[in-house]
Amino acid sequence: MPRLYGFDDAAHRRLRQGEAAVARAAALRRLDHQALPAITDWMAAEGHLTTLGNTWRPAGLGAYFANPAIAGLYRDESGNLVPTGGPHIITPQEFEKLQEISESKRPTEGRADDRDYLLTGEKSVEFVCGLCGKPMGASPSNSGSRGYRCMPSTRQHPGGCGKVRLNADLGEAYVAEHVLAESAKPEVRAVIEAVRDRIAAEAKPLTKQLAEDKKARKMLGSRFGQSEALARQGKVGAEDLTTPVEEAGQELVRRLRMAEQELDARIKKTSERLRFIEQLALVPRLEVPDLIRWWTHAPLPSKKALVGVMLEQVAVYPGGRGSRTVDGDRVALKWRIWDKAA
Repeated sequence: MPRLYGFDDAAHRRLRQGEAAVARAAALRRLDHQALPAITDWMAAEGHLTTLGNTWRPAGLGAYFANPAIAGLYRDESGNLVPTGGPHIITPQEFEKLQEISESKRPTEGRADDRDYLLTGEKSVEFVCGLCGKPMGASPSNSGSRGYRCMPSTRQHPGGCGKVRLNADLGEAYVAEHVLAESAKPEVRAVIEAVRDRIAAEAKPLTKQLAEDKKARKMLGSRFGQSEALARQGKVGAEDLTTPVEEAGQELVRRLRMAEQELDARIKKTSERLRFIEQLALVPRLEVPDLIRWWTHAPLPSKKALVGVMLEQVAVYPGGRGSRTVDGDRVALKWRIWDKAA
């Protein structure tokens, strides 16, 4: 069974400080009523993976927030929350508030936000605030209309500048208009067709490599926890007996942590390439004569795929107060360079 994110041991007696800081930042975003898909978008953009090296999913993050161990609590036989006496990532009061938020959003949230937004979620383009460079997230307005927002940052809640909002309907229409116009150019579609099959051939070896790396990451995480325990006890393997016991234990832990970081980086890079290949497979082929008609009836994953294949990044800048205008001054599009993509 994998360890709980933010903790070094199965008993939840020691925090892993880097992960604990990320988990607390995610929890504070949730306490600010940010949607789960928007939080996982932020975690993915920042390169924060689960303990098994996977990308965080909304359902998994919701289950994580429902685990009382993150607040230094456990449920007794009667279902009452009882302090464990161990460390905590959030306070018991914050944990209770998280459960209230979860209950209040349960009927309407789920994966709906992920499905309803073109520019966030899986198979989507890099979508950032033009002022601070932080990821934009799905954030409905007070009236309930769909919108995007750069989440504000606090000392305990690292995030963006909070100065940029975008009406989702207007922003998505602007992006779609330009993506369809570029995609309809014969020379662009010819390049896509020329490299589609060649890039798709990468999928099988990359999938195998990803599975092997995730397995190695899981085994390494287990050995890391054992090695830290041995280092604290002053015990190390025979290969480390050439140095003082305590220093050898610390060096072993350091090497294992570096190996974890290298594997995490490789898993992230491979996952991103596989997502691009999946996007490419969903893009309409040359035989589709009318892209605008195709767009009107296409499922959202296919629309996201076309945007992600054509664009590397969408950056949003602030507009005037109450402005409903979306143009090149507000939304900057960075087109994918296909020689590089291939």
